[in-house]
Amino acid sequence: MFIFLGALVIIIFFIVTVFNRFVKNRNVVKDAWSNIDVALKRRYDLIPNLVETVKGYAKHEKATLENVIKARNSAMEVPSTDINAQIKAENQLQKTLRSIFALSEAYPDLKANTNYLDLQQKLNEIEENLERSRRYYNGTVRENNTYGESLPGALFAGVFNYQHFDFFEVDDVSRENVKVSFD
Repeated sequence: MFIFLGALVIIIFFIVTVFNRFVKNRNVVKDAWSNIDVALKRRYDLIPNLVETVKGYAKHEKATLENVIKARNSAMEVPSTDINAQIKAENQLQKTLRSIFALSEAYPDLKANTNYLDLQQKLNEIEENLERSRRYYNGTVRENNTYGESLPGALFAGVFNYQHFDFFEVDDVSRENVKVSFD
């Protein structure tokens, strides 16, 4: 009888430990994402100022500026609870932001504008913060996903509503150089 009760206590303890690990991993990932979310909101607030500054110099680049605002608005519309959809929207926004910085190369007066330089510096700071936060987030996602897909976690993943998270990676388009053409 005592052996049976002892084995039952050990099994219950093991199951509780596995459950707690799932909860901990999920909460750490969500906390890491909240750090990214704060930086994204700062970037969203900064983008309209950057676009307005560029507008005065690059009047015939209206489509580029509209694409940046459109990508920003699309990213802001994604519910903050849908991390995977936010990652996709952020990659699109990052791509369009790169086109604004490419415009500065084509307009020397814009590069010399102190407003633009200040906004660009702030955006660079936000991007650096995002990069650090993204690395931390991806580390927490890796730990969460590994635990949920390996033993013993995989045995209980369905029972404990294991949530798989996507990595926040730079897409292949963002790795390419931006081409500015006035043809």
